[in-house]
Amino acid sequence: MFQTLNIEFTTFKEYLNIPILKLVFATHNDHKLKEVKQLLPKNIQLLSLNDIGCFDEIPETGETLEENAKIKADFVVKHYGLDCFSDDTGLLVEALYGKPGVYSARYAGEQKNARDNMAKLLSELDGVQDRRAHFKTVIHLNLSGTSHVFEGRVNGSITEKEYGQGGFGYDPVFKPKGYDKTFGELSSEVKNAISHRGLAIQKLAEFLKNNLS
Repeated sequence: MFQTLNIEFTTFKEYLNIPILKLVFATHNDHKLKEVKQLLPKNIQLLSLNDIGCFDEIPETGETLEENAKIKADFVVKHYGLDCFSDDTGLLVEALYGKPGVYSARYAGEQKNARDNMAKLLSELDGVQDRRAHFKTVIHLNLSGTSHVFEGRVNGSITEKEYGQGGFGYDPVFKPKGYDKTFGELSSEVKNAISHRGLAIQKLAEFLKNNLS
């Protein structure tokens, strides 16, 4: 499916360190880029939107996570002609009937300020006992003219205040089920193994490993 490099390698490790596929991750977010790089095969050269000269925000006009992920991936293919994947993630809170959902990144305004988003969420849940919530990530991959979709979900609850400085977004107020710490307190290794984005990326990585040739 993919173009391979006709080179002889002295060791398998050397082979793994030579990129055989350039893949754009449609994001400007350095935190997300770093997180994803840790999970993808080492022989994939991962590029951000900044790396390809796309500095504008791609409009997320979809009404679902799936639609937004597709919009961003299709934008890169149309305007830059590069293989690309994009993700969209939402935090869905039971007591808020699924909000903030598709508007998670801009819940408190178009400035997309994480602290403001968390403050608004905690304010709306003030005094609410049912704090169940889940994160969902949808990845849309455009590769060699075909599309593939991968999803990840993690259940948990919203804490009453922020805990931890790690991660990004709502991480300091989301405690995954079965853990006594928030994503903001957990190590990146633990978070990547259990998080919504981590699970979706693992599915993407497995697909790429099985299809690289």
